[in-house]
Amino acid sequence: MPPRTIIYTGKGGVGKTSVALATARRCARSGLRTLVISTDPAHNLADALERDVANRPTPCGRRLYARQVEAQEEIEQHWEAVQRWLVNLLADRGLDRIAAEELTVPPGMDELFALLAIKEHYESGEFDCLIVDCAPTGETLRLLSFPDAAGWWLEKVLPLERKLVAAARPLARTLLDVPLPDDPVFEEVERLVRGLGELAGILRDRSTTSVRLVLNPERIVVREAMRTYTYLNLYGFPVDAVVANRVLPPEAGGDYFAPWRALQSEQLDLVREAFAPLPVLEAPHFPREVVGTRMIDRLADALFDGTEAHAVLHDGARPELSDDGDEPVLRLPLPLAARGDIKVRKVGLELVVRVGPHKRTVVLPDSLAGWAPAGARVDQGQLEIRFRRRETALAQAR
Repeated sequence: MPPRTIIYTGKGGVGKTSVALATARRCARSGLRTLVISTDPAHNLADALERDVANRPTPCGRRLYARQVEAQEEIEQHWEAVQRWLVNLLADRGLDRIAAEELTVPPGMDELFALLAIKEHYESGEFDCLIVDCAPTGETLRLLSFPDAAGWWLEKVLPLERKLVAAARPLARTLLDVPLPDDPVFEEVERLVRGLGELAGILRDRSTTSVRLVLNPERIVVREAMRTYTYLNLYGFPVDAVVANRVLPPEAGGDYFAPWRALQSEQLDLVREAFAPLPVLEAPHFPREVVGTRMIDRLADALFDGTEAHAVLHDGARPELSDDGDEPVLRLPLPLAARGDIKVRKVGLELVVRVGPHKRTVVLPDSLAGWAPAGARVDQGQLEIRFRRRETALAQAR
């Protein structure tokens, strides 16, 4: 049976690591063999636990393990053939080998391999629960969008590139002073890209996987969380809860903190309204740091009072294709999105939906091959796209 997988993300500094550890300890205490994974290069996991955490499941209590993913180790293990070819290529062009090694890892590749650790443990069958402490929101969103792009590249580009290189290799040996990539290089790239596609399937499986947004009740943090919620829905990743962390209790600080408490109260009202019907889990701002198991357990008690930490707390709307009269309508959940932020276009049987800086390609069924988008609107948190037969749409466009 696949493990229950919960991914925590949010703006840097909101307390994702503490919340992830609190969830993991509560899951382990309920009898589930649990692994908490940190893909954040900041290494906050070890600091919060006050113990060393290795790049492998490290025992941290009864039925509880922790792993701090070391991206460089993952790159050396899974990117060796590509890196070796690139180093040789750059060294042949006169670049120092040490400098060449630094240039062979594209930006973001380390975080990407860290994210693939989720797939590794999901498929291993060793654990009942995986709790993931992700990098700050911006990095996480960029990485979560990779699987869609990777699937397109694997299907449309890689086979052609491989054939072209195979055909050109005999000629290149005589005419070019450039080593072309060999089969192990292509196999390693293909393995990586295929793994990304499989990871996307794991992350979108509502029966096992949920994303939870961690925020502090402050204007800037709340607004970023609202945008993130829209983008996560765009990519089809199920969000089952919001965590409002570091809420000032009524007794905090008297008159000095009164303006802060008023601001937080206002923002909490906005969070409950904007994210409804998602449950909002709240934790107070404790009088000391959430470091060590005692404080982590206090946080868990506050967050999950009467709630099972590993439960699926909300099952939201799903993409839906239906007929309204003679016109098919595709409905995509896009809560908190404004119509002016959305752009839609159809390319073959693919629908490209862009919201702000993020886009997703949705593969349409064959039944829509002769249809074109005829209009779109946002209604009650859903993007509705109407289709008309292509000749009808073209006639109306004239």
